[in-house]
Amino acid sequence: GLVQSMARELQPQNIHVAQVVIDGCINTPARDADGFLDPDAIAQTYLHLHRQHRSSWASYIELRPWAEKF
Repeated sequence: GLVQSMARELQPQNIHVAQVVIDGCINTPARDADGFLDPDAIAQTYLHLHRQHRSSWASYIELRPWAEKF
């Protein structure tokens, strides 16, 4: 709710408000990559969010490793 309220108030000022949920463990050099989120991939997602055209802003993104079982 907070993100939506802020987005409604700040969007007219060309300010992009979004929520990013990182649902998983972030990989480190000491771990096997399977089942962990790659820090570079997370950074790419944030960069994409920053560069989105204002005609199609995302307000919610959830990141999780591909191996996670739902």
